[in-house]
Amino acid sequence: MNNEAQAEEVTIKNEEPFQYLTFTLDGENFATQISRVREVLEYDKISPLPHTPDYMLGVINLRGSVVPVMDMRLQFGVEAKEPTVDTCIIIVEVLVDGESLVLGALVDTVQEVIDLRAEEIEPAPTLGSRINTQFIHGMAKVDDEFVIVLDMEQVFYTDELEQVQQQQVKQQQVKQQDELMSEDDLQPVMDTG
Repeated sequence: MNNEAQAEEVTIKNEEPFQYLTFTLDGENFATQISRVREVLEYDKISPLPHTPDYMLGVINLRGSVVPVMDMRLQFGVEAKEPTVDTCIIIVEVLVDGESLVLGALVDTVQEVIDLRAEEIEPAPTLGSRINTQFIHGMAKVDDEFVIVLDMEQVFYTDELEQVQQQQVKQQQVKQQDELMSEDDLQPVMDTG
């Protein structure tokens, strides 16, 4: 092996690990890059949206912002389950058509934050998984258990989400217009009757 190849190999092996948030769905371990995660919330009431797919549970109010929530079990073709005390909503930020979109992912439990280097993540399998492999970035082995590392952009990329994104943009525009209007701008109406 020449010096250049050795230097490249050392660089790859010395790469800083990425942090991943791990969670479970139907007893299987999953992970998403922590840089996509804004926060983790306890399960709370979700307001349903009409005319949306089953996996789109509805929306929550997150400090004045409307955030759509998807049931990850249904998105991956797993039977729905009643929420428990361990059920959480992971708030993630993903890019859809170059635009940032904040969404909630309903999961069975949130586990921990782990460190993984690129070389510890194997390519996505082509067979043997219960979920569509387009969502899978790769597989990692942590403490003798497999963890499915998800590509959150692919998990959340659907035509319905593009519509949700358009709704969020409209709501943001309305909010900005409301902020521009103040009580001083309103003319009082006098009743002379």
